[in-house]
Amino acid sequence: MKSAENFNELHTFPIVETFYSLQGEGFHTGKAAFFVRFGGCHVCCGWCDVKESWNPHVHPRLTNEEILTEILAHEAKAVVITGGEPLMHNLDELCALLHAHGVHTFLETSGTFKFSGTWDWVCLSPKQKHKPLEENFARANELKVIIAAPEDFAWAEACAVKVQKDCILYLQPEYSVHQSITPLIVEYCKRNPQWRISLQTHKFIDIP
Repeated sequence: MKSAENFNELHTFPIVETFYSLQGEGFHTGKAAFFVRFGGCHVCCGWCDVKESWNPHVHPRLTNEEILTEILAHEAKAVVITGGEPLMHNLDELCALLHAHGVHTFLETSGTFKFSGTWDWVCLSPKQKHKPLEENFARANELKVIIAAPEDFAWAEACAVKVQKDCILYLQPEYSVHQSITPLIVEYCKRNPQWRISLQTHKFIDIP
């Protein structure tokens, strides 16, 4: 699938969950933001910790205005649009509405669909099972590659040559094997200092 699916029926979206928290990984770690998790994903990673997000047809639907209202009820005017795979949906109108109300938009995506929406920050987390569209590498502000095994470093390097020169490069241990894989990432970053390590700090300090 290379374009957004028609899941935004009647201008609504399937939403798995919304919550206000701190960003737990990548460049914006520690910053307060409102999270909107969209339903629908075709990548279906075996180590995904939100498998309930995969089916877009089993979640309640919210309008753009309902999403905006929830965001504006909180102090930080920043939203992380995540999933699932949010680019399965056309996000042009939602992003326009959010920006009109001064909300900063941060996207987390595998990059497997064409872009919609306008974004203040894009985290591209490419997966080998379903590779990103080539054009989407240039949209990344940060590249976050999940490392579950030593052979994943080669995949990370293959992705890194496709992003813009100012894109920030992260290697993130897959949480279920973090005790064994984190030391390998530390040594890799020491040998290849263009890379940084990203940790899922929200899991270590037990916040949503």
